[in-house]
Parts: sequence; C-alpha cells; structure tokens
Amino acid sequence: MKSVYDVMQLLKRFGIFVYTKDRIADLEIMEEEIKELYSMQMIEAQDFQLAILLLRQEKGKLSKSL
Repeated sequence: MKSVYDVMQLLKRFGIFVYTKDRIADLEIMEEEIKELYSMQMIEAQDFQLAILLLRQEKGKLSKSL
C-alpha cells in the first residue's frame, strides 16, 4: 500500500465503498472501517498499521491546506 487509493481498494475487497463528497469525512470513515476490519481479524496488523498511517497523513495534508 502506497496511497489512499490503495486503502480504498483494500476496503473495496470487503464491499466497503466510501464517498460523501467531503474528503476529510471520507478519510475518517475509512479509518473507522479499517479499525473494524482489524478488530474482526479480517486484515493483518501490517496492513492495518499502514492503512491508518496513510489515512492520517492525508488528513494532515488536507487540514494544513485549509
């Protein structure tokens, strides 16, 4: 995983599609969904950590640009 797009593809594998027209809200929802998948042991720890890192980095970039 190298980008938020890759995180979206990971979620798509589980039938999870996130799009609300609010990018920050999308990132927060994706983070919650990733946490839920991890707590249900459906994704590995490495994928969980990387996905959370990518989502938080992207959220930080967007927050700074506002």
